[in-house]
Amino acid sequence: MLAYILKRILATIPVMLVVALTVFSLLFLAPGDPATMIAGDQASAADVERIRQSLGLDQPFLVQFGTWLWQLVHFDLGNSVFTGQPVTKLMAERVGPTVSVMLLTLLLSICTAIPLGVVAAWKSGSWIDRAIMSVSVVGFSVPLFVVGYILAWVFALKLQWLPPQGYTPLSEGVWPWLQRLILPAITLGFVYIVLIARITRASMLEVLQQDYVRTARAKGLGPRKVLFLHALKNGAVPVITVIGIGFAALIGGTVVTETVFTIPGMGRLTVDAILRRDYPVIQGLVLVFSFVYVLVNLAVDLIYSLVDPRIRY
Repeated sequence: MLAYILKRILATIPVMLVVALTVFSLLFLAPGDPATMIAGDQASAADVERIRQSLGLDQPFLVQFGTWLWQLVHFDLGNSVFTGQPVTKLMAERVGPTVSVMLLTLLLSICTAIPLGVVAAWKSGSWIDRAIMSVSVVGFSVPLFVVGYILAWVFALKLQWLPPQGYTPLSEGVWPWLQRLILPAITLGFVYIVLIARITRASMLEVLQQDYVRTARAKGLGPRKVLFLHALKNGAVPVITVIGIGFAALIGGTVVTETVFTIPGMGRLTVDAILRRDYPVIQGLVLVFSFVYVLVNLAVDLIYSLVDPRIRY
């Protein structure tokens, strides 16, 4: 197992190199000039060129990429073009809100979606099953930002149960912290919940037809033990897979969610960096998100062996 983990971690190095090259190439070819935006509309051509030289933007592509890659090897993501602060410092200041939203979203999604999928499979063909699947269709059809605005309008503006935007650190209290995260977590987890619920239902429908499930029922085991102790455990591999795959959508959804609810997290930092053409910040954020996604996939592979003992590495 340890050899497999080390092998997978080493395999992430070429993946991250390809991601780094792709991101750097796209940003290099993208329209817009950071030097022009920094200099302002009233700046002369000489001022813009001087800023370009100071930032190294006048160098050839390979020289710029090589310099950036050398810094990356030394765990230096560079400095922001606009603030001059290290990219790692900017991300460290924003990681708290993002991690809070994502963890609460994961907890809410998994604890809600899996029971819904199990119940839908157990009551297959009933009105409960049709209701759950109808909600899942709506969940796939409605854009994320629309869900966010609807929730904010209903629960924050009309009912005034929850604050509409902002973020409160956990150090100021659990309830103030949770108040600011409930609406963003529901918004971000809406699509995630319906995705996991549909896969759980499909996996459970297949497992419930197996002989060992009928044997468990014939022995007099209650529905709860049959569903969660026998069927769900044996049908958990596809569910775990979709949780890992959906993590990519979760990362992308933070950009929209944090913008809608004005949360000062890494998603909001990404939007600001793109609007400013702040290349070092964009590159650093994409690399960090990619690395986290690779680690999540590694964790999913390791969980397989815990859920299904037949899987060995």
